[in-house]
Amino acid sequence: MKISVIKGSPHKDGSSNMLADQFIKGAKENGHNIIELDAAHMDIHPCLGCDNCGMNGECVQKDDILKIRDSLLLSDMAVFVTPIYYFGMSAQLKTVIDRFYSYTAKLSSKHLKTALIAAAWNSGDDVMPYLLDHYKKLCRYMNFESCGEILGKGCGTTSATSRSIYMKKAYELGKSL
Repeated sequence: MKISVIKGSPHKDGSSNMLADQFIKGAKENGHNIIELDAAHMDIHPCLGCDNCGMNGECVQKDDILKIRDSLLLSDMAVFVTPIYYFGMSAQLKTVIDRFYSYTAKLSSKHLKTALIAAAWNSGDDVMPYLLDHYKKLCRYMNFESCGEILGKGCGTTSATSRSIYMKKAYELGKSL
C-alpha cells in the first residue's frame, strides 16, 4: 500500500513527528511504501476562495500543494500528523486540508484509508475531542475510511513523548496495516 504521511508540525523533531516516525517504522516493516510530506516546511498558501477550480479543476495557485495533491491521488492511504494548537490542528495542516477544495471530487472518489496522529502538551480529557470531531467529519465528507487515531496527550516535550505509551501505539498502528 502507498501511504502519504502529511506532517503539519513546524517542529521537525517535535512530538507529533516522533509519533509519525514510529507509525512509519511499523508500516515500512509491514512492506508499505511511505511518502513523507513535510507540509509545515513547504510553500503552501491558503485557499483564496475564488472558486476558479470548481472543486474539481486546477487551482490558480502554483505552489507545493501540487506535490501533496499528486501524492494523495496516487496513494491508498493518508496520515494526518499535527500538534494540538488551541484544541485543533496546526494552521499548516489545516491549510493543506482547505486546499483539498480544488480536487475534492477526485480525492473523495478514491475512498482513501486515513489515520490521525496528534500530540498535545495537555493531558486533560478535554484536549482532543474538537480535533477528533473535525477529523471524523472530514472522513465522512471526503469518503475517507479511518483506520485509527493516535491522540497523544501529555506529549508536550520530546522526552515525555519518548516515554509515553503513544510511541508504541503509533508503531502498532503502522504495523497493523
